[in-house]
Amino acid sequence: MNAHPPQPEQLVSKVKAGPGGAMTDEVGVITGDLTIATRLLPDGSAGIAIQYTDADEWYTLTGSPVPVPPEGLAALHELILERVGHGGGAEAPH
Repeated sequence: MNAHPPQPEQLVSKVKAGPGGAMTDEVGVITGDLTIATRLLPDGSAGIAIQYTDADEWYTLTGSPVPVPPEGLAALHELILERVGHGGGAEAPH
């Protein structure tokens, strides 16, 4: 019997960036109301995309992709939301 529930492939949440926003590879710092998508990649790492809420363009959160921690994709997603909510040019956890 499998003791671990299946991991979601992608988690998407909205967050208001703290002062200093979040750092992206493509356009630098973005601020305000943001949407973050943390998705499981085929190699087992997690890709983190970020956008202005309701915009069409997605950006890469600087430092992404990252290894998925033993606690799972949901724990990683919560950590990213916390970092972006704190601001300061938030990047993906190492």
